[in-house]
Amino acid sequence: MAGILDLLNSDLGKNIISGVSGSTGTDEAKTSSVLTMALPVLMKAMQRNASTPEGAAGLMGALSGNSGSILDNLGGLFDGGVDESVKNDGSKILGHVLGSKQQGVEQVIGQKSGLDAGSVANILKVAAPILMGVLGKQASQNNVSSQSDISGLLGGLLGGNDSANEQNFLEKILDADGDGSVIDDVAGMVLGGDSKSSGGIGGLLGGIFGK
Repeated sequence: MAGILDLLNSDLGKNIISGVSGSTGTDEAKTSSVLTMALPVLMKAMQRNASTPEGAAGLMGALSGNSGSILDNLGGLFDGGVDESVKNDGSKILGHVLGSKQQGVEQVIGQKSGLDAGSVANILKVAAPILMGVLGKQASQNNVSSQSDISGLLGGLLGGNDSANEQNFLEKILDADGDGSVIDDVAGMVLGGDSKSSGGIGGLLGGIFGK
């Protein structure tokens, strides 16, 4: 199974980045940076939520009937600007997945990508329904029907690499409260300050932000 960052590097991913950038009026390179950080964080948050039977049932319920059709008509989605109903859906998804962590996550990602938190929030409102489409398509193709199935699916899309460095990076962003206290720690990991940051999410982020 290809990971979520592999998706962003694919032709489909480039179309998503370009479309989200155009629809939010945000620089394409910065949009790419935000999505590269944010999508694994959202999936890590879903993985946390799915660690309980109730959370797993809720996520499977949200994915049932979602065959990923949004991915088949990205041109229509982005043409003329993204419909407000899509952004409203995205806002609800973010609130459900991140809960009280949402503002802190947006602020940390904003500081690392050079955008204000409001711009990050706009990008994520458009990206969240697309991410749910990706998950819905994968869940349908893999006949996901149990808590272990959904946890395995999310783990696979996160790259299946449970290195302590990558997991720590995602946990730190998720546990940020927006006061800047974790910014330096996260920056050190993103910029390759940790000697173990050699591949996967940490390495890819280091490559992007280390330029």
